[in-house]
Amino acid sequence: MTNFRSSFTLRRMVGEARELTEHAGVRERIDAVLHLMGGVGGDYGKGRPLVTSLEDVAQESVRHGDFDIARRFQHFASYAGGDLYLEILEHYYDEEARQRSEEGMRRMIAMGADRAVAALDVLCQENPDATAADARDLFRGIARSADYLSLGKGAGGIQLPPREARRLQQYGHMEIVLRNLPRPASPEVARMMNDVLADVDAGLLAQLLELRARQAGLAALGAAVNDPNSSESALHACLKKQEWIFGGAYVAELARRQYTPDAILDIPLLRGDGSLHVVELKRANIKNLVIRLHGHLMLGAPVHHAVSQTQNYLRIMDENRRSILNTHGVDTRRASATVVIGHPQYVTGGITPQEVAETLRTYNTHSSRIEVVTYETLMDSADRMLALSSARRGHDDDEEPTT
Repeated sequence: MTNFRSSFTLRRMVGEARELTEHAGVRERIDAVLHLMGGVGGDYGKGRPLVTSLEDVAQESVRHGDFDIARRFQHFASYAGGDLYLEILEHYYDEEARQRSEEGMRRMIAMGADRAVAALDVLCQENPDATAADARDLFRGIARSADYLSLGKGAGGIQLPPREARRLQQYGHMEIVLRNLPRPASPEVARMMNDVLADVDAGLLAQLLELRARQAGLAALGAAVNDPNSSESALHACLKKQEWIFGGAYVAELARRQYTPDAILDIPLLRGDGSLHVVELKRANIKNLVIRLHGHLMLGAPVHHAVSQTQNYLRIMDENRRSILNTHGVDTRRASATVVIGHPQYVTGGITPQEVAETLRTYNTHSSRIEVVTYETLMDSADRMLALSSARRGHDDDEEPTT
């Protein structure tokens, strides 16, 4: 059962967000949210209708290119749907709450530094000749000691109370930023800092952080694909909000996954022209992805089932194009689709990865609206994108003269 939420704080934040947009269509949908939530002292209209109404605001904001408001209302919808705690909204959109979080973060980091100093004191007492290498080994040992923790078979265990669960989620959504650093303690440190920061560009730093985040996301997807027991939902979790993996033609992943009663889309992507692209995800571990019959290679039954399912989605979108466009601002007529299914490492029958690729390439040449790709192809393409980004970023560094 979904744990729907609502609160006075959410209503206040929705009202404040209304003043941040100049688009009449977005304001109209925000007014619908406020009407649904009612006045002060009620239950603020929590439930599925509130989640849907908040998602509608996000959808309309994407249509107008107002991605900040869209992201804000996606967070609101996640809170109303029970996926985020209120503390996360306060951290993002309440300055006083964020300041309190910063103070808590500072205390936690200070406490950790104190523990580190205490550990170094013990090391020096036991070994007065300890070196920096010894200190690194000490902390590596502390970090690796977690590997020896295990779960017992008894009825006991650790259960986090709601307060601690909220705290974990809160720190999971924090971005730690160093600012207003004190002056270096010595001229030598000052020179080192100047050498490092002399040519730092804020835009370049943002690109670097985005590149690192994408690399981590792609690595997580690879780990899930290489796990033969990964479900479709596990793979979906790795690809959520990772529209860049599918190529540069898509500007955002849409918050709404259901536009008709008969179709719930895995990953709906928005093209730059406002049209819809559907991504249908299936398992990676499919042994009969490609089969050999009478000496010829052909796609197995799981692929045909997935394509048929996607064809039905596109047909439904075509038939309901006018109502979807008027209600949600997304053009679904002649929408396109990608089916991501299987990986050559799981295919049996002596069929090679090259034969899998050739069979899919032959199939895709006869299909205009639906493309079938494996997770290997998807990840290889994304990896090449990251490699090109890294190469462009490091090109100037490679050309610097050495001294």
